[in-house]
Amino acid sequence: MTTFDMQSLLDEASRRAGGLADFGDEAFRPALAQLLACLDREGRLSVTGRELLTERIIEMLKNRLVLEDHVRRYPEILDEANDDPIVIVGLPRTGTTLLQRILSCDPRLYPMLWWECRYPAPGPDDATGGEDPRIALARAEVRATVEANPALLAIHPFDAEAADEEGMLMEHSFMSFFDSYADIPGYTEWMWSHDQTPAYQHLRRMLKFIQWQKRRRGVSAGRWVLKAPHHLRQIDVLFKVFPGAQVIQTHRDPLETIPSIASFVYNLWAVYMDQPDPARAGRQWSDIFARGTAATMAFRDAGAADRFLDIWFADTLTQPLKVVEDIYAFLGLDLPADIQERMQRYLEDNRREKRPVHDYAAAYFGLSEAGITRDFAAYRQRYILPRQT
Repeated sequence: MTTFDMQSLLDEASRRAGGLADFGDEAFRPALAQLLACLDREGRLSVTGRELLTERIIEMLKNRLVLEDHVRRYPEILDEANDDPIVIVGLPRTGTTLLQRILSCDPRLYPMLWWECRYPAPGPDDATGGEDPRIALARAEVRATVEANPALLAIHPFDAEAADEEGMLMEHSFMSFFDSYADIPGYTEWMWSHDQTPAYQHLRRMLKFIQWQKRRRGVSAGRWVLKAPHHLRQIDVLFKVFPGAQVIQTHRDPLETIPSIASFVYNLWAVYMDQPDPARAGRQWSDIFARGTAATMAFRDAGAADRFLDIWFADTLTQPLKVVEDIYAFLGLDLPADIQERMQRYLEDNRREKRPVHDYAAAYFGLSEAGITRDFAAYRQRYILPRQT
């Protein structure tokens, strides 16, 4: 089986982009080189997985080319203001998607739509009117993903036209959660030991690009509503690059969330890998989020507590609009009755029981109650145990 060759991928992306050659900030190259090496050395990719990731990487490189070409032709893109996003973070399976989609009902806020995040680069400027062709591409991809592994739909509410996390934009810097696609611990360790500032700077640049496109379509709002558990791993860099950010941190007992995210990662690995090991998925991602929650706690303790609002998963489920009121008070926003009605309609139309049940067992993923309790002891002591008593 052939190995990934970075120059060949760069050349193919340039060819598909009509000969464009400016990929922007060169900081992505060491990250891409490390990713490709780890995928070759550790990833145990299936033939299908290698094909899918090859296409994905070429596509992201092409998007970088298109972005830089647009910035050259339309320099006003960089004038778009986006340094004050509302960012939802928390362990996976803590209601982050639900909260993001509720808040995205407010037309005064920019939602990070899945299709925009997955396909951020538009086609030719002379494209005909009507529905953006990227929406149909996104619908088809969501359908294919769910058909390839139906278990994924029980874990995450995939929807091409709904809000979702900006991690897919961060992939364009090649400093993102690629370790959720394949078992590549060398890449995970490389991420911990390298400065992620270029990734967040490129994220901000891509958000400007998407915001500029929204405004050209007549969609104008104030602040972005973002969300990604990945930010727990780099919360200090998030605030460094987005100095006006306000963070909503969601909480739920890791005894419930960690086995669930292990199941999600394992099912993703199954799309790309030959015979993935569920126990490795469980242990690796428990460690990733144990380190991430510890880093975020330390950052908050260092003097950033007023930039965070804590929300508990149980409250989001049982009294979602009361949670929204608390969030809006934290953000300093009013909450008009018509927006509350939009949010209520969304909740009624998207009840959890309309999706399949997610079944998983911690032991299958190499996890135990004792181990999770030990690894998340400080987090549980601060956020979980007081609620239980």
